[in-house]
Amino acid sequence: MSEPDGRSPLARRLLPHGEEPDPRFTLANERTFLAWMRTALAFVAGGVAVEAFTNDFMPEVWRRVVAVLVVLTGLVISVMAGARWLSVERSMRSGRPLPVPLLVPLLCGTGAVASIVTVLMIATLNR
Repeated sequence: MSEPDGRSPLARRLLPHGEEPDPRFTLANERTFLAWMRTALAFVAGGVAVEAFTNDFMPEVWRRVVAVLVVLTGLVISVMAGARWLSVERSMRSGRPLPVPLLVPLLCGTGAVASIVTVLMIATLNR
């Protein structure tokens, strides 16, 4: 179901302009995307683990805040990873500079907030 140029309808729709980049760069972009997806899955699993395994020593409100924050971070990372993959691919095809990765400050900020909430929870925990 490909056209005379050998590209699928989805490829023509998502990447309509520019020239095919060196396949090594496209594959490197895909590996980066997959690394971000592994990170997103790790955040989701971490949020589930916080909710499932910290009942004995974390108050419910703290547990929920940390778990939801961590799972939502995984969701945002996965969405932004797809957007970044597409943005980088379009930049390579059009010869423009690569975009700044917004995922990095997001990940740093959310990790810091989750850590602060966890530290506050530990500091206020009644033993």
